[in-house]
Amino acid sequence: MYRLWFPILVVAALAAAALAAIPATAATGSRIAVTTPANVDISQRHLNESEETVAVNPADPGNIVTVTNVGHGEAGLSAGMLEGVSFDGGKTWATKLIGLGAGDPLGDACCDPSLSFDQYGNLFLTYLYETEDQVPVALSTDGGLSFHVIANISKAGLPGKRSGGDNRGLFRFVDQPTITAARGEAWVVFNAGGPIAAAGARVSGLGQVSPFGPVEVAPGTNNCTYGDVAIGPSGQVMQTCNLTESGQGGGKIFVNVDSDGLGPAGFGRRIFVTQTHVGGFDFIPPQPDRSIDAEAGLAWDRTTGPHAGRVYLVYTAEHPNESNNTDIYVRHSDDNGATWSPAIRVNDDTTASTQFLPKISLDPTTGNIAVGWYDSRNDLGTGGPGDTDGLPDDDAQFWGAFSTNGGASFTRNIQISAGTSNSHDSGNGIDYGDYSGLSFYGGTAHPVWSDNSDSTGNNPDGALHQLDIYTAAVPVP
Repeated sequence: MYRLWFPILVVAALAAAALAAIPATAATGSRIAVTTPANVDISQRHLNESEETVAVNPADPGNIVTVTNVGHGEAGLSAGMLEGVSFDGGKTWATKLIGLGAGDPLGDACCDPSLSFDQYGNLFLTYLYETEDQVPVALSTDGGLSFHVIANISKAGLPGKRSGGDNRGLFRFVDQPTITAARGEAWVVFNAGGPIAAAGARVSGLGQVSPFGPVEVAPGTNNCTYGDVAIGPSGQVMQTCNLTESGQGGGKIFVNVDSDGLGPAGFGRRIFVTQTHVGGFDFIPPQPDRSIDAEAGLAWDRTTGPHAGRVYLVYTAEHPNESNNTDIYVRHSDDNGATWSPAIRVNDDTTASTQFLPKISLDPTTGNIAVGWYDSRNDLGTGGPGDTDGLPDDDAQFWGAFSTNGGASFTRNIQISAGTSNSHDSGNGIDYGDYSGLSFYGGTAHPVWSDNSDSTGNNPDGALHQLDIYTAAVPVP
C-alpha cells in the first residue's frame, strides 16, 4: 500500500506575534480594547496551501481539526490535501497529507474540503475527488486522527427527472461541497453540474450514521453555486447559493428550505434574498487571478437563548457596481428564510478598499456569532504595515468581528492576522482560494486563513512567497 505521510510538525507554543492595539469604540457604543491575537502557522510546509476548513469538537473543545488544499504537481503530488489536528485548543498541531490516491482510505482527493463535528464527536469531511464525478463523505470518530469514506454521492442516488428545469447537466461535474452536522443528522450540499443537490443522513451516536440519501435537487437553482447549508432547531435544513452566471456585475443570493429535514417533503421553492453585484468571477486587486464570488454563508441558532430559531446569512456586496469597494454584510431571518432583515455592514472601515471571502459561525454555547474575512483596508499603497509593494488595495490581512445581540450590531473589527499577505506573490494560481475557515465555540473563535506574511517567522518559503495556513484563538472582546 502506497501512502505518503507528511512529517508531523509540532508547532511550539503560541508563536509570538506583534500585538497591535486597536483603540476603538464598538459598534454597540461601548469602549473596548482589542488586540491582534497570537498567530500560529499550522502548516509550516514548503509550497502553497489554500481553501481551508476548520471544526471544533463540542465533545472535546480542545480538539480542533483543519483540512486544506495543496498544489498538485508540486513535489510529485497528483492528489492530496493537508490535515492539521490539535488537542490543546490550537496551540500545537500535528499535520499530514491525506487523500493521496491508490491505497489511501480517502482515495484521490482533489480539493474543496469541508468539515463539521456533531454533538457526539463525529467528524464529517467532504471534498472532491481528483477524477470521479461524485461527492465523498468521510467520517472520523477519533478526533480527526483517521478517516474512512462512508458515502459516495452520485447521480445514481437521484430521484426521477423533475419538472421545472432543475436537471440541467446533472453530475456533468461536481463542485464545492459543504457539510454540516447537528441534531442527529448530517447534510451535504454541492453544485451538481447546474443545480444544487443535497443529501442527508440520520446520526444516532458516535460512529452510528445511516446511509446518505436520497439525493434532492433544490428547485430553481440552475446556474446557482458557491453555497452553504445549515440545520435548524427542528431539524429543518436551509441551503443558500449565488446566482453567478451573470457576469461581474451580477450575483443574486437565494435560499431553499427543506421544512422537515430528513422527512419526505424535500426542498421548497427558491427565495430571493438580496442582490450583491458580485458575480461568480468578480476580479478584485487582492484576488487578481482567482476572482471572488459573494461567498454566502449560513448559521442557524439552535440554542435556547433570546434569538433561538434565528438564521443568519453572511455575504459580500459591491457598491457601486464594479468599484472594487466590496463590504461584508449579515442579514437574519426569524421565519425560516421567508423574509429577511435589512443588511448590517460588518466591516467598520471608512475606506473604499476590498473585503472578501467571509465566513460566519455561531457559538452553540451562547448563540453569539463571529464573522471573519480578508481585508485590504490598511493597504493605501503608501508603505507601512498594511502595504508590501507600494500599490494600493492589492494586499490583505485577516479581520473579524462578533455580534452578541442577534446580529443587530457588531463589535469593533479586530485585525486577526499579525502580518500582511499578497496572494499574487504566492504563485498559487487561485490566490487565497474560494473561501476561508471559521469555527466558534465556548466564547472563542478559531479562524483559519491563507497567509504568506511569515509574521511568525516559520514559513519555510519566507515572506511573500508561498502561502501557509494560519490560525489564532480569538475570544469575544
